[in-house]
Amino acid sequence: MPDIDMLTMLVIAVAVLLTGISKSGFAGAIGGITVPLMSLVISPALAAALLLPILIIADVLSLRQWWGQQSNQHLWLLVPAALLGIVVGYVSFGWLDENGLRLLLGVITLLFALNMLLKLVNQSHLTSAWAGRLLGALSGFTSFVAHAGGPPLNMYLLPQHLPKAQYLATAVVFFSAVNLLKLPPYILLGQLNTTLFVYALLSLPLVWLGVKLGMVLQHHISEKLFYNLISISMLLLGLRLIYTALFS
Repeated sequence: MPDIDMLTMLVIAVAVLLTGISKSGFAGAIGGITVPLMSLVISPALAAALLLPILIIADVLSLRQWWGQQSNQHLWLLVPAALLGIVVGYVSFGWLDENGLRLLLGVITLLFALNMLLKLVNQSHLTSAWAGRLLGALSGFTSFVAHAGGPPLNMYLLPQHLPKAQYLATAVVFFSAVNLLKLPPYILLGQLNTTLFVYALLSLPLVWLGVKLGMVLQHHISEKLFYNLISISMLLLGLRLIYTALFS
């Protein structure tokens, strides 16, 4: 870990809080804002590595609540495809320097934000098995790069019209599997070490606080307004990362 000043610590704390909020019932693309936000103050690779242990621990806690309600039929389709996306992410990681990663992350963030705001993709057509494989692979790739696999997964799952509990359980099990599958390549790339695991453990109270904050927000702010705020933030972050990558 590099030396952390107060601004860096504050940005990381906000990102961890948002991770907790995303586990409170606000699903979708909230998790996709955390790595771009942290990448303003630390490298994208370090941001992703710091969050992975936190996500795995949070997944274990979520699985206790949702296991048994998931759609195994969809998971058998999505998880192998996600593994392919993870492999692509692992291979491409070695080709990019820090600014290359920022540019890739900025483009992904910008495209997801534009789709959330303008509904560029008609999700009603994305119900076939091949759509599931394609979006599962994309989810694995974007999850590997930036823990931002939510939007591609939702593009496939939402048009399936699953009962809410089954939809949430399927997403929880999917990302639990994906995050575990990301662990070996992160280790092979030298992204994880003991210090990062210590930081992750120290961050868990913030995750818990984020979950509680998310529950409060659900009673005081509409989900649509909250997602619009997240989408606009992602749009600005994506533009900022692209600018930084190209002109720094």
